[in-house]
Amino acid sequence: MGHRYIPLTDKDKSEMLDVIGIKSVDELFTDIPESVRFTKPLNIKEKKSETQLLRELSVLANKNITSETHASFLGAGVYDHYIPTVVDHVISRSEFYTAYTPYQPEISQGELQAIFEFQTLICELTGMDVANSSMYDGGTAFAEAAVLAAGHTKKKKVIVSKAVHYQSIEVLKTYTKAQDIEVVEVDLNGTVTDLEKLKAVIDDDTAAVCVQYPNFFGSLEDLEAIQQLIEDKKALFIVSSNPMSLGLITPPGEFGADIVVGDAQVFGIPAQYGGPHCGYFASTKKLMRKLPGRLVGQTQDEDGNRGFVLTLQAREQHIRRDKATSNICSNQALNALAASVCMSALGKNGVYEMAELNMENTTYMKNKMKEHGFEVLDGLSFNEFVVKFKNSITDINEKLLQEGFIGGFDLGFVDDAFKNHMLIAVTELRTKEEIDTFIQKVGEYNA
Repeated sequence: MGHRYIPLTDKDKSEMLDVIGIKSVDELFTDIPESVRFTKPLNIKEKKSETQLLRELSVLANKNITSETHASFLGAGVYDHYIPTVVDHVISRSEFYTAYTPYQPEISQGELQAIFEFQTLICELTGMDVANSSMYDGGTAFAEAAVLAAGHTKKKKVIVSKAVHYQSIEVLKTYTKAQDIEVVEVDLNGTVTDLEKLKAVIDDDTAAVCVQYPNFFGSLEDLEAIQQLIEDKKALFIVSSNPMSLGLITPPGEFGADIVVGDAQVFGIPAQYGGPHCGYFASTKKLMRKLPGRLVGQTQDEDGNRGFVLTLQAREQHIRRDKATSNICSNQALNALAASVCMSALGKNGVYEMAELNMENTTYMKNKMKEHGFEVLDGLSFNEFVVKFKNSITDINEKLLQEGFIGGFDLGFVDDAFKNHMLIAVTELRTKEEIDTFIQKVGEYNA
């Protein structure tokens, strides 16, 4: 049997103790009074052989419920999508998964080009001029956008719709608290932003208006109407968006958005129990020098050959601290590569067809649930929508698990006004049979 891990031997221990001049490991703790030392045996299992340990861990792992064991109708920010096989093949190459920050372009052309391609693809999807090399996730990208807006406009009021993902709003509040930026939340009208209430809070002190498209409840906001409300106020228009949806619906850039952010998890990145993900950040050209993180640019070497370099970095480690707009120190290069490979493998037509399937499946399920008497909340959907049930969503989801389904998100966790409301996600992977069976089962549990 080949060993993947060689443990420390007694000889190794003895040699190390000799080097530091002691006779036993216990001597390392002589400075700690005996009265406070833990002398009892640890309450852990006895050691096992590698074979026994792997078997035990496999048994535990097989108890997990995943999108591979169950048909998932859970979204709310993390989605079950098709991932081309080539994605894992490329990101498993050692020159990518071991790569670090590409400060030396002469030895990092592959990594730099991969990031440049990611930036280009994000710009094409969002309709924006420039994009950075990625962010940690969609939530931090959203908060960074608001902080950038406050710094750029020299204003301290950020307006955010309650239809933005509740976790992104919490991240935003964490970011803005220490900078004394006021966060004003705008209520909903059904499942979209209440435009009258939004209009009432926009004033000359507003740094940015922030919305999500499609929003957290799965509905499409009227970006054109929102942009018209702020165009005379010199505030920035920030839109958080699912990039897959932009393969089908009109991108925020065409509605005059100043900054578009989001999470690229939908392209080639598994759910992975909640992370890691890959945020994206795109903007108009006028904000290029204030983007957080780093940008990769295309250039030429002295022989005229195409090359790639780190072009702009607006963080405090590279420029004057008082000029920095962010302290983001890195990017999600490997996950950005996965997203790039996925988008490239799908191609422009593939991304469109994938997005179209999401909307078609969702429309089919919404109509079927209405036919079966369910109360489906109004709203134009991409791949999520809200349904009100008579019974507890927690109870319904527990029963669905026994039938091989991962149910939708319980919106009662977010707001008491949405008690017994389920946010259902329907991606291109869901079949007609799965959708019909799901509706049948929830109908039985909701009687």
